[in-house]
Amino acid sequence: MSNLTDLRQRFFIADSPVRGDVVRLQHSYATITAQKEYPESIKRLLGEMLTAASLLIGTLKIDGTLSIQLQSSDENSLINWAMAECDQSGIIRALASWKQETEAQQQAWAAKSTANEAFAELGAPGKGVMFINIQPKGGEAYQGIVERSYDTLAECLAHYQLQSAQIPTLINLACDGLQAGGILVQMLPLTAEEQYEIEQNESAGIDDDLWMRLSLLTRTVKFEELTTLDAREIIYRLYNEEQVVVPEAVELQFGCTCSRSKCEAAIAQLGEAEALEIIAEQQGMFEMDCGFCGSIYRFTKDDVEQIFA
Repeated sequence: MSNLTDLRQRFFIADSPVRGDVVRLQHSYATITAQKEYPESIKRLLGEMLTAASLLIGTLKIDGTLSIQLQSSDENSLINWAMAECDQSGIIRALASWKQETEAQQQAWAAKSTANEAFAELGAPGKGVMFINIQPKGGEAYQGIVERSYDTLAECLAHYQLQSAQIPTLINLACDGLQAGGILVQMLPLTAEEQYEIEQNESAGIDDDLWMRLSLLTRTVKFEELTTLDAREIIYRLYNEEQVVVPEAVELQFGCTCSRSKCEAAIAQLGEAEALEIIAEQQGMFEMDCGFCGSIYRFTKDDVEQIFA
């Protein structure tokens, strides 16, 4: 593992239907939040969202991308939208849009310092919209609407997992503005074969107290532990009395999918007349910049005409 500060570490409780993941982000998170001068609370919210996306894609058996998107439905909200995504190979990125035009808005952001305060800008529970978007490579995209029924991103996502997949799920998220971390624990349903083996072997029985015990232990993890401790240390501190299996971790790193060809496709969709009009207004150059990574793609009049040739 080349970067122990940016990873997803899976773990299993032996001979049980319980699995989990711990995510730690530092360098990749710093790279992402350095792209814009984010208010502190949005910066921390993006850390939680990146962690959550990295945790949730670990629960899916797909080769593709999972993204979490927050969208305000209140015109008085200080936040417009925020999104974070992770693909199955561990590439992450995130971006947010917020209101800061007036001095009052700037002062309001300056007074906020936590992810929950930025999350609250979606509005009261029941307001604002949250989506989970799943895009398999070469497959059909899926979008789930996450009920905004709690005051924290972690609680909303755990509730969504229980409601949509019928899987009891615990999620803890933390971000201190410099690094982020989180843990997800799930109790999967038994397969027919596992259930049969238990019924045939009374001595193998199910540990009826396991989920309650793990729930209590998981809730004891501290904010600073999630943001500073090594993933394996977190697992050991929480579950050292359980039989835990810890496979090789998956490295997480910042990456962007922008490209000149995608910009050309966007210009083609815009239309030649409008693209040439923009070039005329901008002294002969059409510039497209990527909010995720800061890359700038420049197109001249000849470039645009070639696209439509």
